[in-house]
Amino acid sequence: MKTGIVFHEIYMWHNTGNYAGVLPYGNPVQPGEHFESPESKRRLRNLLEVSGLLSDLQGIEAHSATEEQILQFHSKEHLERIKSMSAGFGGDGGGLSPIGHGSYEIALLSTGGVIAAVDAVLAGTVRNAYALVRPPGHHAMPDTSMGFCTFGNAVIAGMHALNEHGLERIAFVDWDVHHGNGTEAGFWDNPNALTISVHQDNCFPPNSGYLSDIGAGPGEGYNINVPLPPGSGVGAYEAVYERVVLPALLSYRPQLIVVPSGFDAGAHDPLGRMMMHSQGYKVLTQKLMQVADQICNGRIVMCHEGGYNPATVPFCGLAVLEALSGIDTGVVDPFQELFNGLGGQELQPHQDAAIKKAERLLSKLR
Repeated sequence: MKTGIVFHEIYMWHNTGNYAGVLPYGNPVQPGEHFESPESKRRLRNLLEVSGLLSDLQGIEAHSATEEQILQFHSKEHLERIKSMSAGFGGDGGGLSPIGHGSYEIALLSTGGVIAAVDAVLAGTVRNAYALVRPPGHHAMPDTSMGFCTFGNAVIAGMHALNEHGLERIAFVDWDVHHGNGTEAGFWDNPNALTISVHQDNCFPPNSGYLSDIGAGPGEGYNINVPLPPGSGVGAYEAVYERVVLPALLSYRPQLIVVPSGFDAGAHDPLGRMMMHSQGYKVLTQKLMQVADQICNGRIVMCHEGGYNPATVPFCGLAVLEALSGIDTGVVDPFQELFNGLGGQELQPHQDAAIKKAERLLSKLR
C-alpha cells in the first residue's frame, strides 16, 4: 500500500493579513507578511512534486468537516464567531489567530482533510497518511482560536476515530516546538487517548505544557508533556523518543497514532529555538513506524501544524514523507551539513536531566 497525501489549493488561500511577524498592522514597524503564511506549506507541496515523490503517493480527497463534527470539541459560540468573521472582513479569532474572509470554509476543509486521512488509514486504502492542511489546529481550544489555529484538527479527527470507527485507544505524538495544548484539552480526562507533547519549555503558550500536567479523573496519567530546554538538538529528541515516547506507546498500545507535525523545532525557525533538521525528523518518523508496525498495523496519520522558515520546512517535510513511503528521492537537503554541525547537537547533561524527569511519568500509565 502507498502513503496517502491530503492537499488542496484552497488551504493556501487562508488569509492571515498584513502583519509584521505576528504583530498586527498598526504597530510602529513596517507591516509585512504574517509568519503563518502559505509559503512553507506550498513550497513543501511543490518539493514533493519536483522530487518525483508526489506521483508515488496516493491522493486523498479532502472534504469539509460538518458543524456537528466541529461541535464535538468546540463551543457553538466559537463556531459562530469564526463564521461571522469569515463572512465579513475577518478579524482575530482569539489568541493571535487571524481570520480572513472565507477562512471559516477553509478551516472546515482543513479539519475535514485530517478526518479523510484517518478514514483512509483505518479503511486500509493507504498504509499511512500525511495531511498537508492549513490552517493548523493543535492550539485551538474549545471556546477560542489560539496560536494561528482555528479548529482542533487532530482532536476532532481523533474523536471521529473513536466515535465513528469504534476504536478504543488512540495516541497523539506532537513534535511541534510549541506545546499541543489544544490536543491536551480535548482528551484531558479521557483514558481512550494518550496525548504526548514534546516541545520547547515554556515557549508557547506561556505557562503551559508542564511535566505535572498529566490529565485528570479517568484520564489521569494519559497526558505526557516533555518540555525540553531551548537549544535541544537531534540528540535530545532521539533520547526523548527512545526513553519516553516509544515506551509509552508500547505500554498503551493505541490502535492509531496521530502526529501533529510541526517543523518549527527545526534550526533557524523564527518562532522556536531548537536545532532539529530534516534527517532528524526522518529518524523520528522511522522510530514511530517501527513501533506502529508492532502495535497498530502501521497506522500513522500526520497532520501539518507549524514551521515558519519557508526555505527549510520543505526539506523536513520531504524527509518525513520519504520515511513514511519508504522511497528515497535522492534529493539532498542543502541545509543538512550546516545544521548537523551546529554546536550542541548531541544530548547535553541538562537535557538529559529534563528527560529523566519525564521518564518518571511512564509509571503513571495504567
